[in-house]
Amino acid sequence: MKRLLTLFWDRVAAVTCVVVAVVTLIVGWIQLSAESQAGDQIPYIMSAGIGGLFLLAIGLTLWLSADLRDEWRKLDVIDESLRRLADAPPGGETISLPDDPVTAYPRPAGARQ
Repeated sequence: MKRLLTLFWDRVAAVTCVVVAVVTLIVGWIQLSAESQAGDQIPYIMSAGIGGLFLLAIGLTLWLSADLRDEWRKLDVIDESLRRLADAPPGGETISLPDDPVTAYPRPAGARQ
């Protein structure tokens, strides 16, 4: 479990932000609907509405960033395989890509994020 959290910290953070955003929006909606005066509703719109949308945007950005990071890792694996293939003598060993390049080749230290 700890290894999965280490590998997918960005997805865990994204899901957490989205869940907190949904809860914030629902709580804000309930509190907003309890008020009948428009002036009394403004604080709920400002805090829960804008805060919930902000958390939702952060969660979606984290998820997109995680997807892009996975794509870069896959491209790095393909690039490394092509370099090894180009450096191999003709008729030499065959090189195959792993089934899951994200977990088969963990990101080395100093590599692109």
